[in-house]
Amino acid sequence: MQPAEKKIKRAKTAQQALESLMRLCARAEHSSGDAMRLMAAWQVPLHEREGVLQRLKADRFIDDGRYAEAFVREKLNLSAWGGYKIRAALRRKGITDAVVEEAMKLFEGSDTAGRLAERLERKARTTKYDTPYQLRTKLMRYGLSLGYNMEEVGECVDGIMRKITNDPCEEATFTLF
Repeated sequence: MQPAEKKIKRAKTAQQALESLMRLCARAEHSSGDAMRLMAAWQVPLHEREGVLQRLKADRFIDDGRYAEAFVREKLNLSAWGGYKIRAALRRKGITDAVVEEAMKLFEGSDTAGRLAERLERKARTTKYDTPYQLRTKLMRYGLSLGYNMEEVGECVDGIMRKITNDPCEEATFTLF
């Protein structure tokens, strides 16, 4: 049996890249960073990439503001990500800080504490642990990995730990500092 050959993407001209990106952007939202990465993979000459991108923006196939708002909405409602993780992902996509902050205004009105508490309670039911301290540590790590801040995660975890232990004497064990 021969090893699978790696498929080599063939080089595209600027016009071919424009047409391909128009088809892609008509089906789903893409950022300008996504378009630039695709053009680099297609070996579009560097001096022509910016012209293709400007044409896509002029025809409203690509709009970083619209993309960022859709991304924030999706990650809030479907993935229950926190603000830190959403900001980092948008920056990796090449979205400017001003556009990121404008899109994050959607985040302000949402019930993040409720969403975080729901995810942490679900995680607590499925997590294996020997001591309450182990459970608390695992829940803290999980909450922080979702992109929420330390204070918010700490408050939610403390509430969950109080429900689980039902022992008011141990309440001081779970405080942050």
